[in-house]
Amino acid sequence: MRRRTAADVRLPSRLMITVLQPEQVGTAMSDEPKHLVRTADLGDGDAVHIRHPFNPNSEVFLYRLGDRVGMQRAHLSLARVPPGRESFVPHSHGVQEEFLFILEGEGLAQIGDHHVRVGRGDYLGFPTDGTPHHLTNVGDTDLVYLMGGERTSFEISRFPTLGKIAVMTPEGVRFFDEDAADQRSFTEWLAKDG
Repeated sequence: MRRRTAADVRLPSRLMITVLQPEQVGTAMSDEPKHLVRTADLGDGDAVHIRHPFNPNSEVFLYRLGDRVGMQRAHLSLARVPPGRESFVPHSHGVQEEFLFILEGEGLAQIGDHHVRVGRGDYLGFPTDGTPHHLTNVGDTDLVYLMGGERTSFEISRFPTLGKIAVMTPEGVRFFDEDAADQRSFTEWLAKDG
């Protein structure tokens, strides 16, 4: 089967297209639209260096792509985990769905009770169903992936290996011990007449 080319595309007769020559396209940063991030131009200083406070082997360099273009309702970051390091701590989400798309490297993903090898082209999606997940770089090069999802005013995450629940707000993160939580049933809230 012959591969389609631009010449194969039929356009409506009233549609006018201007084709720019390479020398007509702006290359200076001021000529770039604010909605474009050239990730090849990002340097080490553009990344946020993160280490989870409860995991000394956690090390992630995040390039917050969504923030750079002004996205408000969704987030997307380019993440790099060095060889032998881990992303964060096994956790699940209560409010925000999250996804990962592996671009380079080799990882070991913990998804619930499963440990599976992941690599280039693999997609991992985490709805708010309580499934803990975690990523470790098991290769010899950086594990590089896109990480994105919803952006809400708060998030509640569970860290089952730590026995903690985190409440994340713009003011910071508060951790609570799961065992210390006072759990009540809804029937205890019902008034008892008489």
